[in-house]
Amino acid sequence: MTKLTCDVAVIGGSLGGIAATLALLRQGRRVILTEETDWLGGQATSQGVPPDENRRIEDVAGTRSYLAWREAVRDYYRRHYPLSDTARHDPRLNPGGGTVSALCHEPHVSARIFDDLLAAAVSLGRLVILRKTIPISATVHDHHITSVTVRSQHQDYELLAAYYLDATEIGDLLPLTGTAHVTGSEARSDTGELHAVDVADPLDMQSITWCFAMSRGGTDADRIAKPAAYEHWKRHLSPFWPGSQLSWSYSHPITLKTIEGAIEPRTGTNDLWRYRKILGQEHYDFPVDEITLVNWPQNDYWFGNIIGETPDVHEQSRREARELSLCWFYWLQNEAPRPDGGRGYPDLRLRGDVLGTEDGLAKYPYIRESRRLLALERVTEADIGYEMRRAATDPDSPVHAVQFSNSVGIGYYRIDLHPSTGGRNYIDIESLPFQIPLGILIPRETRNLLAAAKNVGTTHISNGCYRLHPVEWNIGEAAAYVSDLCLRKQSSPQQLWSDPAAVRELQQTLRAAGVPLEWPEELRAGL
Repeated sequence: MTKLTCDVAVIGGSLGGIAATLALLRQGRRVILTEETDWLGGQATSQGVPPDENRRIEDVAGTRSYLAWREAVRDYYRRHYPLSDTARHDPRLNPGGGTVSALCHEPHVSARIFDDLLAAAVSLGRLVILRKTIPISATVHDHHITSVTVRSQHQDYELLAAYYLDATEIGDLLPLTGTAHVTGSEARSDTGELHAVDVADPLDMQSITWCFAMSRGGTDADRIAKPAAYEHWKRHLSPFWPGSQLSWSYSHPITLKTIEGAIEPRTGTNDLWRYRKILGQEHYDFPVDEITLVNWPQNDYWFGNIIGETPDVHEQSRREARELSLCWFYWLQNEAPRPDGGRGYPDLRLRGDVLGTEDGLAKYPYIRESRRLLALERVTEADIGYEMRRAATDPDSPVHAVQFSNSVGIGYYRIDLHPSTGGRNYIDIESLPFQIPLGILIPRETRNLLAAAKNVGTTHISNGCYRLHPVEWNIGEAAAYVSDLCLRKQSSPQQLWSDPAAVRELQQTLRAAGVPLEWPEELRAGL
């Protein structure tokens, strides 16, 4: 087995992993970065999801490095695409024009940008990237990780590092290192959360989605064969869902009332086509085939888990999630009711070219919920949820999220939980602009491991707003600076967390790196 050494090993090329790697390189550290697929970037690339962000992301709510990535995306389109003059000179160009984000764009663009950002460090020998590589084991002595073994397509590597950052999509290092963690939904008696379940269920997790991209203008050659599972999904009715899995009907995330979708908007329907449109006609002076990214309620998969059960169940869940998305596309091509009374859109075609795949589906499922660290601190709905904060606040005072003196970043999004494998519909409730406390990155015992993605010390409920693109990026970036400071001080993260002077030093470093640690006073009550 080949041994590789570095200062910090970043396991997982998620958005958190990218942010962590860039920050460590800025600090002069030698880094090994692993990634399960061949694309770096997680949610934004291999999972195919345009950034889910709050509306102040452009000015006060993003770290400097996160905003630099966003601007690099815009510059890529300005340099390489024949945009109209208006689009080219738009300082806030939204390449796809989708409504879910101010930066809807094709996943392959960010994949190229991340490679470019890291290319020099690879050439200079400061960074080793191991793609198509997963962690398979770890050695731990007295709560200290001495090595992590990873497996690529061709060989195994033993990674020897002073610190390990878990930036995987589902918290892979936590069980391998014996680090205490939880999965699923906690009981209300444990968290005190208004929207928690009565009885804890470690297998009750948010749905995953196997996204795909599609455009119009296809021919008969672009028609897909009827999937073997099609009739099953067409007939299936979930008890909490308003209709067949393959239909335009779905639940409104907030009210849970039945609403109707469409790709040709008409009275009483929601425009699903525009929602995550990643290539838009409005930016060109000539006809183009628009592309939309399909991460819609109809292809959410809540029928099995990819963590917390046996490997056979995990594999079955992934396979069925892919099947569901292909069945949904087949239904769109052949049976979807149209406004003119006809059925199907036979000119739809899968666009695997923008996702780097031959089958048209994303390289990896969209993951909303990871294993979660049992950390030194835990954020709950009581810290960030509007309803619970309102109840705990003087009626004459404005409502704010709990303020953390050891903040390592900020974020904001509604507490947005998709239908769960426990058979529950959406939970989508108002939250408040929040901070990221240092302690949710740090295990209670493992001394040289940090959470660097969605695997931080949140709950099933609070994860609903800590899981989004800019927050995950901020978490990864903060984890990098924590590990760097611990290396300089020869101390553990737990020691740093308990030392007010060290926390202040960390915060000075974060501010200098362009990481905002608190919301402006005028925005704390909401955006």
